[in-house]
Amino acid sequence: MMRIGDKIPSFNGATQWLNTSEDFRIEDHLQGSPTLVYFWAVSCGICKENLPKLKELKEKYEKQGLKFVAVHMPRYEADTDIEKVLQIIKEFSIDDVCAIDNLHKLREAFRNEQGWVPVYYLFDAEGKLKTRAAGEYGIGIITSTLEKMFPEAKQASA
Repeated sequence: MMRIGDKIPSFNGATQWLNTSEDFRIEDHLQGSPTLVYFWAVSCGICKENLPKLKELKEKYEKQGLKFVAVHMPRYEADTDIEKVLQIIKEFSIDDVCAIDNLHKLREAFRNEQGWVPVYYLFDAEGKLKTRAAGEYGIGIITSTLEKMFPEAKQASA
């Protein structure tokens, strides 16, 4: 399990990237930016329930410089069907860069031994882990940390 203060792992091992350009490099995308990495799967009901909440976080914190990276981590063989993944991305309007982790290399890199989805990792601008949370209440835990990281966003929405 990753610990608070751990550096953001490498995204090497992603089997594919979606919602990116041809010359996309994740390292350049995240350079010097606080980042929320979230793992999800097409077979995960809680993940789908939380996607609109993630969208709200994005609307609130993206202007403050927060980057979002989705990682689709299949739990079952059926989850590796890229057409199903693309369908959910379209249905839920996921426009975050999305790594496909069909070989579970990112699951290993983020030390998600149990293979939890959804699971959220929030890193500061130096790429150090601020907090992580899993399951249906994960967004709430992440939100309270974001409010501390970006007090100006909290005031703007008050």
